[in-house]
Amino acid sequence: MPHNASLFVEDKIRQLREQLHHHNYRYHVLDDPDIPDGDYDRLMNELKQLEADHPWSITPDSPTQRVGGAPLKSFGQIRHEVPMLSLDNAFSSEDMADFNRRVNERLKDTSTVEYICEPKLDGIAVSLMYEQGVLITGATRGDGTTGEDITQNIRTIVSIPLKLQGAGWPERLEVRGEIYMPRQGFDQLNERAEKQGEKVFANPRNAAAGSLRQLDSSVTASRPLTMYCYGIGVYDGDNAPETHSDMLNRLGEWGLRINPEVEVVESVKGCEDYYRKLESRRETLGYDIDGIVFKVNPVKLQQQLGFVARAPRWAIARKFPAQEAMTVLKDVEFQVGRTGTITPVARLEPVSVGGVVVSNATLHNMDEIRRLNICVGDSVIVHRAGDVIPKIVKRAGNIARLNNAKAIAPPKVCPVCGSKVDKVTIKVGNAEKEGTALVCVGRLTCKAQREQAIIHFSSRKALDIEGLGSETVALMVSEGLLASVADIFALSYEEIVALEGFAELSARNLIAAIEKAKTTTLQRFIFGLGIPEVGEETARLLAETLGSIEKLAIARREVIQLIEGIGETGAGCIQDYFADNHNRQVLDKMMDKHQVQAVGPDKYSSDFVVKIAFDKLISNIPVYGVGLGIAKRIASKCRDFSELYALSSDQLKEVVRNQRAFDHLLKALPAQKDRLITLEAYLLEEGLHWRTRQNLTDAALTKVNKAKKGALKGKKFVITGKFEGVSRDGLKALVREHDGVIAGSVSKNTDFLLAGEKAGSKRQKAEALGIPVIGLDQFNEMVAAGQSSDRRGSQQETSFKNIDHEDED
Repeated sequence: MPHNASLFVEDKIRQLREQLHHHNYRYHVLDDPDIPDGDYDRLMNELKQLEADHPWSITPDSPTQRVGGAPLKSFGQIRHEVPMLSLDNAFSSEDMADFNRRVNERLKDTSTVEYICEPKLDGIAVSLMYEQGVLITGATRGDGTTGEDITQNIRTIVSIPLKLQGAGWPERLEVRGEIYMPRQGFDQLNERAEKQGEKVFANPRNAAAGSLRQLDSSVTASRPLTMYCYGIGVYDGDNAPETHSDMLNRLGEWGLRINPEVEVVESVKGCEDYYRKLESRRETLGYDIDGIVFKVNPVKLQQQLGFVARAPRWAIARKFPAQEAMTVLKDVEFQVGRTGTITPVARLEPVSVGGVVVSNATLHNMDEIRRLNICVGDSVIVHRAGDVIPKIVKRAGNIARLNNAKAIAPPKVCPVCGSKVDKVTIKVGNAEKEGTALVCVGRLTCKAQREQAIIHFSSRKALDIEGLGSETVALMVSEGLLASVADIFALSYEEIVALEGFAELSARNLIAAIEKAKTTTLQRFIFGLGIPEVGEETARLLAETLGSIEKLAIARREVIQLIEGIGETGAGCIQDYFADNHNRQVLDKMMDKHQVQAVGPDKYSSDFVVKIAFDKLISNIPVYGVGLGIAKRIASKCRDFSELYALSSDQLKEVVRNQRAFDHLLKALPAQKDRLITLEAYLLEEGLHWRTRQNLTDAALTKVNKAKKGALKGKKFVITGKFEGVSRDGLKALVREHDGVIAGSVSKNTDFLLAGEKAGSKRQKAEALGIPVIGLDQFNEMVAAGQSSDRRGSQQETSFKNIDHEDED
């Protein structure tokens, strides 16, 4: 082809793409098309023909590339650079008032707070990554840290731009939003399914979720999915938005759909007014919502408020009242869980509650049954809120109890294995109340406990062994192939293919899935073990803090309690789990014989090491009357437990200066001696002892201990390079502890760049913008002095030796 002709083709293709992107935006985002459908089809067909004749010209952002390639065999995974957090819930005006009060208290400001209000769609949260304005990947929320790679399916949703509109977007932009199915599209989808004799969906959310998880993207393309954006994760560029509403406006300018119901209001009263207004219009919206999300609008205030566990302190979801319905309690069955707890489950006359047909409901325990005063045959009120498991809230008081109603009696033996049933005391709610639970003592001789433990271990949020579902596990347990989770990794192809329901392909797929699961993350592995009180968040804390399964297995209860977010009960459950001989045997079998690798950082978190202090351990002995104040006095006199036991009674009394605490200590210390000396030996061996720990230099530790809270308030830091004796994670934790703000990239709003060796491009950018570059010594002086240097101050930095910390640049 002549050169001029080639240029003409390129220019024509470019023009067609721009026109089609514009018309897609007008039709699917603005709902305001400016050409007839026939003209749009003509443009699309012209582009398709040109790309077919010149395949070298096809790019991923072309409008012709909406439907992906061949069906996938499975979804890959994408790790979120910024975790996708969940939200705390509010259920009443009082809850909202409490949220507003907490915001004001943390901001130390009683002035009116500006909030942004957004409808909370009942859909699927997703993350879209754009680079240079082009869609690169799409992922589900997953566990908040890692999601499924659904890029091929995301590309089929016509309201999601393959290339951003306009200009001014950053080099890398992660957009977050909710993919949902409008009610009209949902009704049409079900009508079509009914005509074709296919299974219909229960509600639009299930339909959206099922559509996004299709391995064949052409199926997803046939479903009426769309998306509203509600936030960002990564924003790698300058001029970041100063308010949440500004950010949404920018996303709208760049071609993304923003819910037109979004409003900015002042004060908690404005939030309440918006909630009432949208609640009254809920059924007219054309899509399902289950509440309202309220967010503090200024980004600077969001950064000051920070996060707790897996939720931001600056946002809350106000849920609409749950829907209820009346039905009949037909029966109560008792199910055995993986920890042996026996739970009553209500079998109900099927009834529709909030668009979902409910036939089962939880009853928690016998205490709940007595509180409800219900019998089999009673008419009951069933309550359901969102994805929460339905529950019986009360007996229908206006309907008389039938003469043949049957009382609900607790089982005397395990309904599965016939073993003895024990009654154990449990904590209810925030541990303010106690209740009673029934527990089967049969443990792994109980088929139900074995099955549930293996199902949990293989589940999606644990080792994610595809093909090892509940029915398969039940079959394998019955056939004697699985007695514990360790036996999964000893399964052979011959054993699997011989089972009913398995063919050669399915057997080989399961073997491949098991092989893949032999290498997993430490967080998933810990969660999969099914340790009581250890959910996803606790598993993450343990993995990030302790670093390996070996360190977790020998961790002392007193040390685990020092991990923020893990209390005395959780620490006790963890230590008890690893003290159990059977559990240790199963672990040894997995880790040694089958070479299962649970990959973690393999070292203790340095910011956690700082928290292991003698006074904190003394205050946790526990001894009645000995709090942190008395513990600090003891620690100022003694350097360790050995020196504490070397004190005479008179010396101890002089240090404690409290007769009651002294009396209790005098009785408790002799009884606690073996345990405390063993604890100290463990700390010494693990490098965690306050006198020998190596994670931070002595100078850094001294300055950390002397630091004043709030010394860095409002200052934005970027940290890069290598530092001797301290990790960047530890420094970030220290900045946050003193009310500073951490940013990932340097911008004009950065106050300081804390730079170690090999600081790279971030230092160059900071110097170009006139941002002060400081070293570790200057940083420690800022913290210790309780005041921050002026931004116009010295840019001199300290040099450091190389250590094995990877550079972020």
